[in-house]
Amino acid sequence: MRWRILATAALLAAVTATGLGAPTANAAAPAALVPAADRDVQFTVDGTTAYGTLHVPAHRAGHHLAAALLLPGSGPTDRDGNEPPALTPGTLALVADTLGADGVMTLRFDKYFTGRTGAGAYQGDPGRLDLAAFTRQAAAAYTALRDQPEADPHALLVVGHSEGGLQALLLARTVRPAPAGLALLAPQDERLLDLLAAQLDGQLDEAVAAGQLTEPAARANRVGVATAIADFRAGRPTDTSALLPPLASLLNALFGPNNARFVRSDDAVYPPDAARAIRPGTRVTVTCGTADANVPCATTAPLLAALARTHATGPGLRTLDGLDHFLHPAGTPVNDRMLAPAAVAALHEFARPWKSAE
Repeated sequence: MRWRILATAALLAAVTATGLGAPTANAAAPAALVPAADRDVQFTVDGTTAYGTLHVPAHRAGHHLAAALLLPGSGPTDRDGNEPPALTPGTLALVADTLGADGVMTLRFDKYFTGRTGAGAYQGDPGRLDLAAFTRQAAAAYTALRDQPEADPHALLVVGHSEGGLQALLLARTVRPAPAGLALLAPQDERLLDLLAAQLDGQLDEAVAAGQLTEPAARANRVGVATAIADFRAGRPTDTSALLPPLASLLNALFGPNNARFVRSDDAVYPPDAARAIRPGTRVTVTCGTADANVPCATTAPLLAALARTHATGPGLRTLDGLDHFLHPAGTPVNDRMLAPAAVAALHEFARPWKSAE
């Protein structure tokens, strides 16, 4: 019977080695909790290193998280959604905090001519920058996010504010894997110069209502702005000499050598056309604030129709009553660092399928 004793000993050794004999309580013990943390991320594209902040929420070790790339609005807007020192609402930093509460990790970065990234390879010639350069930079950021060890490559998201909403649409049709979800927060939904003309018309109307300008003067400036835009689009010289000085200064800067290439390339894109390339089944949220003078709710219909034709899934449009372009309640000082509860709720709703249980 000795062979049975030897066999039993061998069996016990094998069981111990494979862990089958470990107590049930140890096998079910949860993985260690990794605390929330921010860490610096950098990536290089077109000869320029860009710098950003990765926010990783608290999670169990080894657990992969949904991961969202955050894209800023127009102009020199940095990783936090600020244009310091004058404009510091912290929009993207607040979005990162909100998504982090749902267990979604985020990457936000300083685009060209902002923050630590600065001008990079464009230092001596900013006029070389066009919309495609910013899209390539965003695509490199998406890849950097995808490659983070905590990121779930099947749950990559893009959240864009204002012009960043247009960039999200452009990015979604080029990167791989395609994003599982897009949150377009007060997105640019018209051609750039059409949107600009509407904004300037609104400001002229406000000046008339306040008694600061006569209606004939406002009308002449509306016509002058429209003529300057038409001439720029046609490649003709623009004449802004008859416009109010603030309008002339703005258009001269946009149409000047440092910005003309970018403006022309952005204005060539009709956002609903970009939306038609979105992958079917993509979860999409679009927000519009009823007090948003930059991107009014009245302009969203063509974009929403284009998204519907792609068979994108909901939540779809979320109208934010009384909110401005920075997702504040109307009348809130622009530099107050806050997101209105309705905007927070829209973000939580968007992130619901990827909400971490930890």
